[in-house]
Amino acid sequence: MKIGIIGVGHIGKTLALKLAEAGHDVVVANSRGPENIDVNVLSTGAKAVSIQQALQDKAVIILSIPLNRLPEIAQLIAEVPEETTVIDTSNYYPGRDSKIDGIEAGQVESLWVTEQLGHPIVKAWNAIGSDSLVKNGNPAGSPGRIAIPIASDREADQTIAMQLIQDTGFDAFYTGSLADSWRQQPGAPIYCTDLTRDEMATLVNTAEKERLPARRDIAVTAIMERVSSPTTNPDADFGLRLSRALYI
Repeated sequence: MKIGIIGVGHIGKTLALKLAEAGHDVVVANSRGPENIDVNVLSTGAKAVSIQQALQDKAVIILSIPLNRLPEIAQLIAEVPEETTVIDTSNYYPGRDSKIDGIEAGQVESLWVTEQLGHPIVKAWNAIGSDSLVKNGNPAGSPGRIAIPIASDREADQTIAMQLIQDTGFDAFYTGSLADSWRQQPGAPIYCTDLTRDEMATLVNTAEKERLPARRDIAVTAIMERVSSPTTNPDADFGLRLSRALYI
């Protein structure tokens, strides 16, 4: 499958490595140009290209950039064919993204993203920690295999995203439409808590939408006390324990 990935941060670079290793035709791009992409990101076969090239003639486009930067590429996404599956991995963190009035007023993050891009999206890979994505993938059927939630409004997009999640070493758990994707936003029980598919099925409906922002912000405060800068990830075990304690 031809896949273009925009963004090579913690999640984007891991997806490039895993999906290329799984046999997909993967290209990656960032805002600084292909010559600035670390060669390690390309070690399993992905190729570095411009953003425009990453969007051309692809079956799947994965957006792995901060949520507040998504409007910057809206004009380019407008040229992508309607049938192309566009997967967004972002989350809203107001300390990083600045406050967005619509989301602050209760708009579901995925619906805000769809509105900005003017293209249907899938929400996936947003609810797993970057360290877990790197280290905790396992073959299908493995006991205790971690699941990754996805939300989508189109059946074809859902099918493709679920297969790609399997290809990265995780079970896929469909949470429903984008309108319901708040159940996999920061603060929700299935967000970054490394659950199996059965555990997600038990907990997904226990999410309380109005309580998510407060839980998210408490987690951010706790994490910032342990790290040296906003771009530094916390210790993976601490992050997992914190998420489980606050969100479940």
